Amino acid sequence: AEGTPSEFPFKIEDTPGLQTITLTREYDGELIKVNVHMPDLVTGEGEADDDNDDDTEKPSKSNVPLVVNVSKKDGPSLEFNCTAYPDEITIDSLSVRNPNSEDELAYEGPDFYDLDENLQKAFHKYLEIRGIKPSTTNYLHEYMINKDGREYILWLKNLKKFIEE
Repeated sequence: AEGTPSEFPFKIEDTPGLQTITLTREYDGELIKVNVHMPDLVTGEGEADDDNDDDTEKPSKSNVPLVVNVSKKDGPSLEFNCTAYPDEITIDSLSVRNPNSEDELAYEGPDFYDLDENLQKAFHKYLEIRGIKPSTTNYLHEYMINKDGREYILWLKNLKKFIEE
């Protein structure tokens, strides 16, 4: 994941020592800001979970949690909590945020999966048009795995430095 692909639509802000990166871009008068978290890696080792739960949830796949914020000038913004799996993005929740009430917990509406299917598809398309699509998130997955390795090395160096002082 060294060179950023030419079709990657975002500017990456990566601060060493932080577990997240921030992506930014402008699209059609909107500011799109994405906070990308460290991936939840699935190693393929089954956990000691022999109680045969009714696993109707997604199959265990590595995923990257994303918070996508789309704002227009000084107005309210739409905030999507998403999970990016290989070749698929799920929207977990959606809220409207006012610029002056950053600390308030915004009402996140009903469970996204309870919304009308056409509305769900429309929001997926809305994000895709703005660059939140599998080609973007697959690159991010690799990027964040590499960042995780870099952060681990930095952490070890800081630990060593602290102990040696």
